[in-house]
Formats: sequence, structure tokens, C-alpha cells
Amino acid sequence: QVQLVESGGGLVQPGGSLRLSCAASGSTTYAMGWYRQAPGKQRELVAAITSSGFTAYAASVKGRFTISRDNTKNTMYLQMNNLKPEDTAVYYCTSGRYLGSYSPGSWGQGTQVTVSS
Repeated sequence: QVQLVESGGGLVQPGGSLRLSCAASGSTTYAMGWYRQAPGKQRELVAAITSSGFTAYAASVKGRFTISRDNTKNTMYLQMNNLKPEDTAVYYCTSGRYLGSYSPGSWGQGTQVTVSS
């Protein structure tokens, strides 16, 4: 099973930027994705990326967030720009499969992102 460790969360003002990283142990052939969960809300898929670089985004973050990966470093990233208070959540790194849609298998422990003035 793939082990995943997130980093890069924190407190940022509205309109600011953060970059999350996810270091993965094991194979880089999996698709990977970022989920988030805000207090009192269901966990939602933010973005996913296949091993070949195909990407998909939630409508709420399209144009503001960019998912990428470096297979030589077994690392995935989420560049978050123009952050809004509603982006506040715990962000989880996942690995899984992409067959028409993304299905997670392994999860990281999560990293808190807080957008507030």
C-alpha cells in the first residue's frame, strides 16, 4: 500500500497562495488526487491527475488551483492561487485509479489550510 505524507498547509489571507506537496512511497503508476473536507461538510474531490498527466478539477477551483506531479520524485503538488475563505478545509492527498472518474485507495493524514484575514 502506498504511504502518503502531505505538507505545505497553513494560514493565508484571502487572495493569497499556498502550495501543498504530497510525498508518496512506492509506485508512481497510480493516479493521484487531492480531497478536502471543511467543518460540517462532506469530503469532496478537488483535483486529480493520472500518471501520464491528465488532470481534472472541481468546478469551484478550476482556474485557481493547479495539480501537478513529479514522477522522478514521487511527489504531487497542488498550487492554490486566489484563495477564498470557502477554501478553508483539511486537504488530503490520495492515490488511486482514474477510469472515467477518480477513485481513491490510499489516504494521507491531511493538512489544514485556513484562509482568513
